[in-house]
Amino acid sequence: MTSLEQEVGNLLRQKGLTLGVVESATGGLISHLITNVPGSSDYYKGSVTAYSNEAKIKIVGVKADTINKYGAVSYQVAEEMAQGGRKILAADICLADTGIAEPSGATLGKPLGLFYIGLSHKGGTSSRKHNFQGNREQNKLAAAEAALGWLKEYLVSLK
Repeated sequence: MTSLEQEVGNLLRQKGLTLGVVESATGGLISHLITNVPGSSDYYKGSVTAYSNEAKIKIVGVKADTINKYGAVSYQVAEEMAQGGRKILAADICLADTGIAEPSGATLGKPLGLFYIGLSHKGGTSSRKHNFQGNREQNKLAAAEAALGWLKEYLVSLK
């Protein structure tokens, strides 16, 4: 049986594309899954774990105004993370995530389990909203799997 990360790796290799990742709430889990695949250095450029707003702004290039206006957990920030990561990692495709993995980060409008996944590629940048219902570890894993699943969907759609 082939894992999702192996399937993504095979598709990236077949299509001759490279991948970068910018993670916040998943804390490096997406990168961990990707690099568990033998030969991932063929297509994987690297990652930035931008957990703090300061790292999102100073390293990845998210605009402070975007965070101030929409909050760190927003589709706007997820998309800017993916765009910035694609640029700084010199990757064909970049995945990004931002979310609330545990109760202490939750607010009235942004509940526990809210995640935004960003995907940037030469054709543009978009995001998807998810609401996961698990504990901290379960939410992180669900977000990582959602990101890889969306990447697989995108790669399969390429001709």
